[in-house]
Amino acid sequence: MRLLALLTPVFATASNLPQPQHIFSNPPSSPSTPQSTYKIPTIHESAVQARRILHLESLGTLSTLFPHTSTLEKRPSDVSGLPIGLMDYYADCEPASGNPTILAITIATSFKNVASGSNITLSLRWHPPNWKHYSAAALPRYSLVGYLEDLTAEEVVKEGMATCFVGYHPDAAAWLPGNMIHESKFVRLVVQEVYWIGGFGDRAYIGWIPVEEWRGVKKEEMEGIRLPGEKKARAWDNSWWSWLGLGEERTEGEGWEL
Repeated sequence: MRLLALLTPVFATASNLPQPQHIFSNPPSSPSTPQSTYKIPTIHESAVQARRILHLESLGTLSTLFPHTSTLEKRPSDVSGLPIGLMDYYADCEPASGNPTILAITIATSFKNVASGSNITLSLRWHPPNWKHYSAAALPRYSLVGYLEDLTAEEVVKEGMATCFVGYHPDAAAWLPGNMIHESKFVRLVVQEVYWIGGFGDRAYIGWIPVEEWRGVKKEEMEGIRLPGEKKARAWDNSWWSWLGLGEERTEGEGWEL
């Protein structure tokens, strides 16, 4: 009885402690922990975030597989069939479809692997301006699974691909198709699947985003959110890629809200 009397205050204190957050699901609402405090974004809300990242970022990792045989270059035999991930440029030049635009340098490893039959993914992550103040594990990242498709000469001209791509990557002007350095061409990564990690699983969605959700995101939805760490926003123009220092700068509070 005496031991029970001593432990009673401990039990009472423990019952008043915050309850652990639910993993991969929204906790029930209560006066002490309103559901909005821990609300996990829906799949569609995650798709909006992913499309905004696609628009604001410009570098990603292309992952491909080395072919089992090669007559074009010397390579260690034990890497045949193994994956390799390499940084590459991309641009959001076809926002209506959500398919990233890539300037493929045909001599580059990623594109030689694709030409030899490899599949391909593009992996992206959000880099806030003040990234040192954030845990990288808490920030969103994802991979786009798909295949490369050549853009026709008519599409390149009609969609202004060269202007759009150089807007994201000014140095790429030296590598545009027809340059004297390397053979190159514009391709699109046709997105077939999207795998999303929004951050920690107790407060972010982790899982597959249906491609219909990815393609169905509207411009207005992306304008209506802000990603972690965004301090300033620039006006969007009709081409959707004015987030390059070309638009009117807005101070915090005048831009988008998350």
